Amino acid sequence: MADNDMNHRERVLAALRGEKVDPMPVFSGMGNLTVHGLEEYGWRFPEIHLDGHKMAAVAASTYKLFGLESVVVPFDMGVEAEALGCGVNYYEDAEGILYPTISEKLAPTVEEWDLQLPDNPLERGRIPVVVDAIKELKRDVGDEVAVGAWVLGPFTLAGQILELDDLFKKSFKKPDAVHKVLDVLAGFLISLAKRYREAGADYMTVREMGGGGDVLSPRMFGSLIQPHLRDIFAALESPKILHICGDANLIVEQMADCGADAVSFDQKTDMTEARRKLGDDVILLGNLDPYNVLVAGTVEDIDGAIKEIVESGVNAVWPGCDIWPDVPKENMLALMEATYKYGTSV
Repeated sequence: MADNDMNHRERVLAALRGEKVDPMPVFSGMGNLTVHGLEEYGWRFPEIHLDGHKMAAVAASTYKLFGLESVVVPFDMGVEAEALGCGVNYYEDAEGILYPTISEKLAPTVEEWDLQLPDNPLERGRIPVVVDAIKELKRDVGDEVAVGAWVLGPFTLAGQILELDDLFKKSFKKPDAVHKVLDVLAGFLISLAKRYREAGADYMTVREMGGGGDVLSPRMFGSLIQPHLRDIFAALESPKILHICGDANLIVEQMADCGADAVSFDQKTDMTEARRKLGDDVILLGNLDPYNVLVAGTVEDIDGAIKEIVESGVNAVWPGCDIWPDVPKENMLALMEATYKYGTSV
């Protein structure tokens, strides 16, 4: 089990400072709720996105049930876009796991958005709900376990509020127009991340999943995405983490140069090679396949995957994206056991 000299919160924050933690922590900067937490309360999935108490209780349940060394909100990608005026479908009559999605964009094209934020955007939509959830998590378990929160990156948020096809097209044809949009969104995201920290979040993750190597070249990342991420991280207090989904093998150095304290990758990125490129001073987090291994794999699959991840040179084990809520109980327990087994240097 974990080192008795530090509790879970202290272990995670030490790892994010680049300190050696033995055994290494296992935590997340993204959604990690499970159906098992929902079952504890008898709540339906759509309810927990609209109520701060329910959001906090389900977020904390993953720690309480399995020992994951973090509690993280929000759960879906629609919070920022909704606050800026987009419509959101919560699928309130649906059974099972359906995450909220954007039902109404702000504008079909980059040029048609007038670049004006609504008045008091931090008081709109579900931002107050997330703030209430962070405050409750801090009161409930904040002395024991690290409280995390996350925001989208500006390019990913732009893809939520505008038609994605137009955003990609204009990124190549009219990059100056896209930069103007990203400047406005970066300012909003800085304010939002600071609000979450003020509410009690111990660390912030910026999720720029729409700007990875699967969709943009390293040149485009450097010219279009990186400048705005640098602005965001320069304005935020530590600890601060950059996460990008997909194949990031060609942009690992650029990611590390964005100003975050740590960089997070998913299973498509070669962590051994990332460590070789970045050296020992960069904090690397990752990169367990959150579905094919953690949800659909066996206990033996998880054990083998964690062994490889630890040997690749990460500072902490965490899923490469949100944990899918249907994860089996035995697999969550196997994640914890394997990390403590292989992440121990003694």
